[in-house]
Amino acid sequence: MRTAPLADGEGTGDPMGPWDEAAVPADVPTAGSADPAGEEPGAEPQDDPPFVLYKEGEDFGEAVEGLALWVHGLLLPVYGREISSTAPWCPRWYDHMEAVAQLYGLWMAWQDLTGSRAPLTGPAMWHRDFLTPAMNTLRDPSGVFAGCKPGQHRAKESPPIEEPAPDAPLPTT
Repeated sequence: MRTAPLADGEGTGDPMGPWDEAAVPADVPTAGSADPAGEEPGAEPQDDPPFVLYKEGEDFGEAVEGLALWVHGLLLPVYGREISSTAPWCPRWYDHMEAVAQLYGLWMAWQDLTGSRAPLTGPAMWHRDFLTPAMNTLRDPSGVFAGCKPGQHRAKESPPIEEPAPDAPLPTT
């Protein structure tokens, strides 16, 4: 059974399609019960940064919630290949900020290249230029999901950053 349409919302004109919200895990960050526009009635519209890493608070939660619907409703059912040690996938991908950023970029490209106003070559370009590189990067054995497997999430440590000594000379080029 398919939980989401493969193209253009099955006649709705919506490249996102009607998603099965039950497919999204309960622990995906959510936006809460705020106004969907995130604004008070009569308030000035706020600048909405398009990329997820620039969003905060409820805007970030809404962005990840929408992304999860797409990942669980279309990306994984259609393009999610078998998990192995050479092609890992984390069941809690949303807890890896790098994965959220990569998948959000992939989703933005999907919306741009597969909607009703996209060029006819859009889907082919999305597969070649966006899907394959992003999935190869995410599923690389030494990538963001290294050590994760079904039923097990492994948090990653960021590399240490050392601040230069206050009296150290700055590098020159």
